[in-house]
Amino acid sequence: MFLEVLVYVLTALAALVVVLTRRRLGSGTSAGRLQISHRLLLVHTVAGALAWVTWVVFLVFSTDHPLGSSTTGILALALWWLTTVVGLMVLTRWMPARGKHADSAVTDSWSTGPGLSVLAHVGLLLGVLVFTYAYVTARV
Repeated sequence: MFLEVLVYVLTALAALVVVLTRRRLGSGTSAGRLQISHRLLLVHTVAGALAWVTWVVFLVFSTDHPLGSSTTGILALALWWLTTVVGLMVLTRWMPARGKHADSAVTDSWSTGPGLSVLAHVGLLLGVLVFTYAYVTARV
């Protein structure tokens, strides 16, 4: 019972990570030391949105319905893993820039450092690990 509730809570938080990452980095100028590709952000957003929708569909439908099948669950997990890997790649914008002419870190109104991004994307990694464990053990 605890694991099922945890999966639902983490599903909501995962959606929040995807939306807030898009909101924070979609404006063009973002915090960090390095600029990230807009394509990377697009992959994070699209994969995250598809992962969330597919995962919710998998959770809502019963196992005897085609939308609640193991194929839907595996597709959702694959999309979650893609979103997580890309999200961790987004964190590279905080890598220290080296060199005589390197720019210092840019901050924004969200935070003064990488703390929020690290919390969100490492949290997403832990959430996807929980999703995978719950799926493999047939708890969801």
